[in-house]
Order: sequence, then C-alpha cells, then structure tokens
Amino acid sequence: MNSKFILLLKPAIVFTITVAVTGFFVVLPRPRTPVYGRPDPMARSFIMWLHGLGDSGPANEHIKNIFTASEFKTTKWSFPSAPDSPVTCNQGAVMPSWFDIHEIPVSASSPKDESGVIKAVQNVHIMIDKVVTAGTNPKDIFICGFSQGGALTLASVLLYPRTLGGGAVFSGWVPFNYSILEQITPESKMTPILWSHGMADSTVLFEAGQAGPAFLEQAGMYCDFKAYPALGHSITQEELRHLESWIKTRLQSSS
Repeated sequence: MNSKFILLLKPAIVFTITVAVTGFFVVLPRPRTPVYGRPDPMARSFIMWLHGLGDSGPANEHIKNIFTASEFKTTKWSFPSAPDSPVTCNQGAVMPSWFDIHEIPVSASSPKDESGVIKAVQNVHIMIDKVVTAGTNPKDIFICGFSQGGALTLASVLLYPRTLGGGAVFSGWVPFNYSILEQITPESKMTPILWSHGMADSTVLFEAGQAGPAFLEQAGMYCDFKAYPALGHSITQEELRHLESWIKTRLQSSS
C-alpha cells in the first residue's frame, strides 16, 4: 500500500481534516415504518458527524468544541466509525470505509459503489430512528460529514423518509446516479442541504462538488453551496463556524 496515500488520510493540523474519499442501480427496499416516539419539546438536538476514508469517529470529536452557542449546550453528538473494508482506490488495503471508492481523485464522473452506499445508508438510518424513537424531533436532527462521510451524509438525508433538520456536506460528492431520484420522498426533499467545497481540492475535485447542486435541482431541492478559494481537501474552522450558525437558525427547539 502507498504510504504517502495513507498520510493523506490522517488529520494534518488541529481542526483541519485531510481525508480521501469514493454503478449499478440498486433499488432500496421500501423502508420499514419505524415507531416514532412523540417528539419531546424538551428533547435535545442531535448532530451526527460522519468521517472520511481511513479516519475514525473519535478522532473528530473536537469538532463539537466549535459549537459554543447556548443553543448547543445540551446537544447530543454522535461520531460513529466506519467498518474496516478493502478499498479499491488504495490497492485493496483494508481501512475504515463506509463504502468502496474506485478512484482518486474523485470526479463528477467517477464510478460509484451504489450497493455499498445503500448498505451504509441503512445503518445510518437505524441510528437516526433510535434518536427519533427516543423523542427527538426529526427536524432537530442534523447529519454532517467530510469527504466520504459527506457523500454518505447526502445519501442518508435524501433517502430518509422524513424531513430532517439538515444535511451538511463538506468536500463530498454525489455517490449515486440520477436513477435514485425516484426514491426520494416529498418529505426528504424538504430537508435543507449545506454544501461546502474547496476550489483547490485535488482529492475530491471541485467539479465533483459542483455536481451536487445540479443533482439536487433535478430532485426539486435547493442547496446552499459555498465555495472556498485556495482550500484543498480539508475542513476549516471558518466552515465549522458557519455550520454552527446554519444549524442554529434551523433548530426547532432550544437545546
């Protein structure tokens, strides 16, 4: 395995994450109808952060320290870790990966592991269902992710059967083809999307990020797209502070 590539997958500096990323059409089974708990007006908000390829959930927990506004005082956070899997773009090496990635850099036309994405989405949905069943208003649930985790974030919020508080994609890409659009429910289309991407990204090309708003437009959705000049494949404190403000304005209840 190329050791230089492995180094790309590790955090470079504090609050900067540098992680690498990702068909046949897979029909999602009709989602089961979970037993949703009655939303508790006192329930805390919930934020899930999905890491990039080769990273881990605990390594990203410092992100929550950016959220200092009083609205996030009792917010519940989740930083799950991807299972270890062989990754094609890294010569089949086994590492934490939500689904397979066929090539680096990822472009708008890169091959897509739709079956792997769907499997990962179903696991994210199980976690969301547990939070909703415990009493959290779905519109106070926010899914966020970087790189491969950003791609999974997009897929997870689009295919979840209810409207969530929002999905935030950082340096991600669209991990499936347009044929998936027919599976997006009217409720899912109401979930707000924030998309941030560095214009100097050489791992997930900027064109891959730009394809996101066009894809969402085809789904009848609006995307708040923010381009960051000179930013490579990383996430900055500026982006995270904007995320804090973006989520704060969408909270349905005080945390």
